[in-house]
Amino acid sequence: MSIDISNYESIGVVIPCLSMGLGERLQKQLDAEGMSQAELARRVGISQPSINHLIKRGSGGSAHLHKIARALNTTPEYLTGETDNPTADFVPAPSTDKVAKDLGLVPVREIDLTLGLGASYLDVPVTETIHHFPREWLRLYTKSPPEHLLFAQGVGDSMEPTIRDFDLLLIDCSQRTLNMSDKIWAIAYGECGAVKRLRPLPDGSVSILSDNPNVPDATAYDGEMHLLGRVVAVVRKM
Repeated sequence: MSIDISNYESIGVVIPCLSMGLGERLQKQLDAEGMSQAELARRVGISQPSINHLIKRGSGGSAHLHKIARALNTTPEYLTGETDNPTADFVPAPSTDKVAKDLGLVPVREIDLTLGLGASYLDVPVTETIHHFPREWLRLYTKSPPEHLLFAQGVGDSMEPTIRDFDLLLIDCSQRTLNMSDKIWAIAYGECGAVKRLRPLPDGSVSILSDNPNVPDATAYDGEMHLLGRVVAVVRKM
């Protein structure tokens, strides 16, 4: 006589699976999570054929079993058959946001669009990464909220020796009014991004200055230049 176990599973009754091996349990949990072998391999840091080998010949086990179990939101004990409850004693890893909040850290964007210390074209795709920093450290440089800040790398030598090639720049994007002379800004000028020292002139134009004496200065007139934000800190390797 066959027994339909679907009704029991639907109300949360754990059906014994002691006859299932490691490979079967691994596949069952992959299906439950809607995850491919390739994605599991990526999360664990091993090859997809290694995952496939475990599923086909799982009796040998794996040195990565704990990582595999966590990636599948279960426990090693379930995968090895010590328990039939895939969630028994499973404690989810805390999210990055929760860890950051518990540590008093705030998110700041880093963009990979390289801002030229001479100039670099802006019409390229921009991706960003989120990093977390102590709020108190950021306030050493600016009182602006973290959502108005971003990090970007500069490239070039036109701002030497103040800013070096590939220094990491902290840019305050809330500051977009040129109300301070001779400060360093991230700008868009002539469809290019650049990091320059700016000096407003009496006729309404702006001098675009390079700290490197070998690089000529320029002058921007009405509508030719847009402020992206003020550079409030420079981070470099020693």
